[in-house]
Amino acid sequence: MAFWLVAVAFWVTMVGTTLPTPLYVLYQRQMGFSLLTSTVVFAAYAVGVLAALAALGQVSDVIGRRRTLLPGLACAALSALVFLAAHGLALLLVGRVLSGLSAGIFTGTATATLVDLAPEDGAEQATAVATVANMGGLGSGPVLSGLLAQFAPAPLRLPFAVHLVLLALAAAGVWLMPEPVAAADRPRLTLARPGVPGSVRGTFTRAAIAGFAGFAVFGLFTAVVPVFLRQLLGVPDPAVSGAVVCVTFAASALGQLTLTRPLGRAALPAGCAALIGGMVLLAAGLAAGSLVLLITSAVLAGLGQGVALRAGLAALNAQAPSGQRAQVASTFFLVLYLAISLPVVGEGLAADAVGLRTAGIAFSLVVAVVAAVALLALRRAARAETARPANRSQA
Repeated sequence: MAFWLVAVAFWVTMVGTTLPTPLYVLYQRQMGFSLLTSTVVFAAYAVGVLAALAALGQVSDVIGRRRTLLPGLACAALSALVFLAAHGLALLLVGRVLSGLSAGIFTGTATATLVDLAPEDGAEQATAVATVANMGGLGSGPVLSGLLAQFAPAPLRLPFAVHLVLLALAAAGVWLMPEPVAAADRPRLTLARPGVPGSVRGTFTRAAIAGFAGFAVFGLFTAVVPVFLRQLLGVPDPAVSGAVVCVTFAASALGQLTLTRPLGRAALPAGCAALIGGMVLLAAGLAAGSLVLLITSAVLAGLGQGVALRAGLAALNAQAPSGQRAQVASTFFLVLYLAISLPVVGEGLAADAVGLRTAGIAFSLVVAVVAAVALLALRRAARAETARPANRSQA
């Protein structure tokens, strides 16, 4: 029971991180700010995530899982309260930073807690459940707020009130769970320092380039696609924009759970290829004003992102020295969360300079080029690895 209570709490926390997605266009209209400002509000989330990863990445190993999860839920609740009271840009930024803190605290800790609470042979199942809870929550947030914004009163308030109720239930479940980790008598907390040992630098670079492209896609779909739908495709419905964003996260979860292992060593190149295809379709959809192409691009890019993410992490975990595995993973996620924030702010700047359609097409093609660079690097590394045994046999 504790296992499933933590999984639900994980899902509820991640719901809050994407809850504002279909509402950004409403905030823009009500508060009168530009697309650039909207992307900055979205990117503030990454500030909270990175701060939590750096300061609190290993805290649950020291003070226990429950004592870490409950503050994560508290940050999510504070974020919802701030959005409930938001009447200007400053509060939106604070709400997003708090939401990022909750995600940064919760993601690693909840995954570790699920592994702790699973049966001895259930680590793989626990990881799969963590993936579903994470991506399912990210995908459910836009659907929930989109439906409430379109069909219920108070579209900028009710979604956060509902989320507060869900958070209260989740907190009760976490409070009741047994503590799976013994807290240290004299806890010592240290900042997580980024770093990559030389032995895995090549693998890290290739995985990080692919991951950067995938998370840039997430940033684009989460922050800007509702604006694309409203202004370029003439689809103003928050429920539709929430559903399109949900499709991206659902496809990512599907790719991670069903495609990565069967593809084996071809998974990372396949993920890059899917990202390239998804971005080309997105550019075509924006140029033609086609909702069908936009949704198809969401599916293909989401699959590519999920496969590339899991394959990249697996490659790093396999090659990193055991004593530096956490450091390498933290550095990898540092790159990913920079990717989810900085490029989308660049999209906002470009939209103000050259127009939304041109900026969206250019962004799509740049991400496709980044994924293509990763794909070429992977093929070059594979050829070099194949040539090594041949050289040894000749010698």
